[in-house]
Amino acid sequence: MPTVLTDDYIQDPHRVAELLRAEGPVRHVVLPTGMPAWLVTGYAEARELLTDPRLSSNGVYDRLEKLRGAATGEPSSFSPDLARHLLNTDPPDHTRLRKLVNKAFTPRVIERLRPRIEEIADELLDAIEQSADDPIDLLPAYAYPLPITVICELLGIPVEDQDRFGQWSGSLVSTAGPKEIGEASAAMGGYLFGLIEQKRAEPADDLLSALVHAADDGDRLTVPELIAMTFVLLIGGYETTVNLIGSGVLSLLTNPAELERLRADRSLLRNGIEELLRYETPNNMSSPRYTTEPIKVGDVEIPANEFVLVSLLAANRDPARFDGADRLDIARPTSGHHLGFGHGIHFCVGAPLGRLEGEIAIGKLLDRFPALRLAVPVTELRWRPSTAMRALQTLPVHVR
Repeated sequence: MPTVLTDDYIQDPHRVAELLRAEGPVRHVVLPTGMPAWLVTGYAEARELLTDPRLSSNGVYDRLEKLRGAATGEPSSFSPDLARHLLNTDPPDHTRLRKLVNKAFTPRVIERLRPRIEEIADELLDAIEQSADDPIDLLPAYAYPLPITVICELLGIPVEDQDRFGQWSGSLVSTAGPKEIGEASAAMGGYLFGLIEQKRAEPADDLLSALVHAADDGDRLTVPELIAMTFVLLIGGYETTVNLIGSGVLSLLTNPAELERLRADRSLLRNGIEELLRYETPNNMSSPRYTTEPIKVGDVEIPANEFVLVSLLAANRDPARFDGADRLDIARPTSGHHLGFGHGIHFCVGAPLGRLEGEIAIGKLLDRFPALRLAVPVTELRWRPSTAMRALQTLPVHVR
């Protein structure tokens, strides 16, 4: 019998993952959305399966929509244009798409954004400092606007449209019903189509214009590919960093010895970001895949044509891989070992940007507000209804 995951999994996935891991590194589950899947919680198995070609991403979101439609009796209303992206393809299509976008996200290119990211962070912190409100909710005041401003400026999306993207993104990664998800996807797809046509006619100095006009060995992205590429860059470049900032700050505030250690030695910040990615992984799950043939994992055989989800969050707390896995240690040598950005061909293309934003955002916040502390008991905090992301609903803090 599959294990039915409830809201307990969303609110405390570490405890549930520990119970599941005690039974084995992979188990048949039913997600809170009602979708059946095989959930991988062991680190070694996760790393191996994320590079296993018998697990396919090709058209996986189309399959998920068909399954959702069969379960609800409602036809899918998800915009098909948004599904033709990197996480929904296998090589050679994936290789082609990734090659066209990789050059925009190298560490050297991203490092050039540092001054602008610092400027955005300083402006947001100035507003917090000048506000009469105390406590404040750090998410809408800081964690949300910083990455959405950065990714929208990088892509060339007008500032007046940024709030809409935040709302659409929140719906698309939630456990919302098909109607809400369909409306959000249609709205985003329609908007991006118009923006792409505008960039084609009047190119600017931004990533979307570059993608519209990019050609590699004569190859160009089609309009549906451009829409899907922009969609996945927006979601990935926004949601992951929001959650890294939110859960990262929470992790430090609830581990005061590590917070003081970081304050005393700021050279630990870069490595500390890696540990925060491991300790409270922003992306709970990898992108979904399905088996093209039966796969043996430990003593379990996953049949063909079954959905498989790798819990990056659970794998990053596997005690078989990390000593004291449930302990935050900002000096832990985790770089290159945790699965915070995934692994294999679907490793997050925006990882350098997420790392840089997390380093700047958390570092500047701690510098500006030495008295920063939680304004409510940690037991009162709630997590957003999403199995894809590990995302706080609110983060009330005192800054004075």
